[in-house]
Amino acid sequence: MIRSLYIRVILTFLVSVIGGTIIAFLVSTWIFEDKLNENAQINIRNFGQDVVRIYQTIPLSEADMFVSEMKQLDSYYIRIYEASGEFQSYGKLNGHKPAAVTKEQVKKVLNGGVVQDTPNGIATVLLGLPLKTEMGTKAMFLEMLSPPSTSFVIKWGLIFASYSLIAGSLIILVASIFLVRPIKTLTKATKRIAAGDFNVKLNIKQTSELGTLARSFEEMMHDLQQLEQMRREFVTNVSHEVQSPLTSISGYALALKQVDLAEHERSRYLDIIIAEAKRMSKMSDSLLKLSLLESQSQQLRLVTLSLDEQIRRVIVALQPQWSARNIQFKLDLQTVKVTADHDQLNQVWTNIIGNSIKFSKDGGMIKVSIQQDIKSLTVRISDTGIGIPLEDQKRIFERFFKADRSHSRKYEGSGMGLAIVKQIVSLHQGDIRVESEPNKGTTFFITLPITPPKEKLDS
Repeated sequence: MIRSLYIRVILTFLVSVIGGTIIAFLVSTWIFEDKLNENAQINIRNFGQDVVRIYQTIPLSEADMFVSEMKQLDSYYIRIYEASGEFQSYGKLNGHKPAAVTKEQVKKVLNGGVVQDTPNGIATVLLGLPLKTEMGTKAMFLEMLSPPSTSFVIKWGLIFASYSLIAGSLIILVASIFLVRPIKTLTKATKRIAAGDFNVKLNIKQTSELGTLARSFEEMMHDLQQLEQMRREFVTNVSHEVQSPLTSISGYALALKQVDLAEHERSRYLDIIIAEAKRMSKMSDSLLKLSLLESQSQQLRLVTLSLDEQIRRVIVALQPQWSARNIQFKLDLQTVKVTADHDQLNQVWTNIIGNSIKFSKDGGMIKVSIQQDIKSLTVRISDTGIGIPLEDQKRIFERFFKADRSHSRKYEGSGMGLAIVKQIVSLHQGDIRVESEPNKGTTFFITLPITPPKEKLDS
């Protein structure tokens, strides 16, 4: 089995050239066969009539001598049959096998008939004419040997086919190099990427299918590079997030081993250990949930719900957080029905409104409104909190990303909430974006279709 693409391409092209040349030659021969035969029949008929007139004009012996010296005998072979079946031939065969003449054909010509046949294919015509002499009627059969014109055409065709095959093969050998070179480049690039090297330059400028493949490969390589970068950041972030509570748990666990530790200190250390353990557990749950959402292994349970009522219930559930800090809510919620996963959507509002409360100043204001059109609705959640820097707004939906790292100790969280929100909104075929200014507040815009396409949700 031939594995080399280069050899396969060459063999395929060679077979194509050879087969195409042979087929073209046979088809052209078949097309011109009738025309060649027609021309041959006209020529041999004219020559035969000239010979008949010779025998009609001059005596038999002189006519025989005249015919035997004719220049045309290089292309024609003449046989003159007697009634007994004996014949006299004129002309040289030169290796040509004469056509068979039957007794019935001889008898027909002797009786004044004409015989015309093409026994050997192209331009080989057998013509039988009655020949009247002073010795009585004889049967003359003329046969056209391969005429110079036909021989030239066949010879020219063979030469053309040979040179066509040679030239075509050379062109194919050169063209196949340029054809296979981009594929070899892609193969080498694939091996480098498999080894972890994403700094590969293809430099394939073609606009054909190979060029399209190369550009798609470069896009894939860029995506893989980003994915690898995300993987490394993910490992780093997980290690960082896990290391902090583990260090606290380990340190306070060692402190608990002190014999003379006061009871209230022991209780405080245990509370810290429990809080850090809960923090790790919450982070683990968030990672698991995000993983399930990204893999779409968790199917959405769609129901028709009242969106405005759901948002009100979330705000009421979060009342202990905002009432203690005297934060006010301004609601503009029109009655809206939407088809969505109740629990998943509930988490979206809990996370976003919870963040708005967390990052708002005491006595601040949070505004929540709903706008609806024919196919979709937009929920707008605005606060007057610390805001998000412009350079961080594009990354807030990444896992573990915390926009305000200077306050990371003050504002607890693993940085997973908005990543989960983004994935839930995407699963509902919706969109989420943010507008924010530092120290002026943040506004989230969540757009959802009123009825998500079922085929997309089931895929």
